[in-house]
Amino acid sequence: MFAIYLFIVLVITQRIVEVIIANRNARWIKSQGGYEAGKDHYKYIVALHALFFISLLIEVTVIDSHFVFWAVAPLCMFLLAQIGRVWTLSALGRFWNTRIMILPGAKVAAKGPYRYLRHPNYVIVVTELACLPLIFQAYWTAILFTMMNGLVLSIRIKVEEKALENATNYKDVFKKRRRFVPTYEE
Repeated sequence: MFAIYLFIVLVITQRIVEVIIANRNARWIKSQGGYEAGKDHYKYIVALHALFFISLLIEVTVIDSHFVFWAVAPLCMFLLAQIGRVWTLSALGRFWNTRIMILPGAKVAAKGPYRYLRHPNYVIVVTELACLPLIFQAYWTAILFTMMNGLVLSIRIKVEEKALENATNYKDVFKKRRRFVPTYEE
């Protein structure tokens, strides 16, 4: 069980570091004349992710989780998502954030995974919330939080896209890219 808890704590630590980076990036965007859109729903995203880890820790404790061979598949998907996460964060640089931060007039990033789809970071988050619990047979956490995340993202993505369309070149850059399914345009 120690290894399971250690793995989950490492993921939580990664998320805390990401929030620190996001806050630093938010300060920079604001210093450049930017602003936050969708403040009202951000607290629900934070709550969802905090409750996800609490639920995961409770469920793996209650079910006395252990390694099963088929768990290699969700583990590999989770690890691939981590590579995608680094790729996404590095593609956006100072513009990456856990909040919807808008810098009017900025040119949106169309590099890295954004060359292929509009929301690679959300694909990664969906993959993580589904796969991390499956590694440890925490089925209830996987099902419940995948559904709740879908609901939250259905609101967030509309707000984010509208804000970006109103203040940047988002619509022109991403008009031929799908939200979640990769496409390649030359």
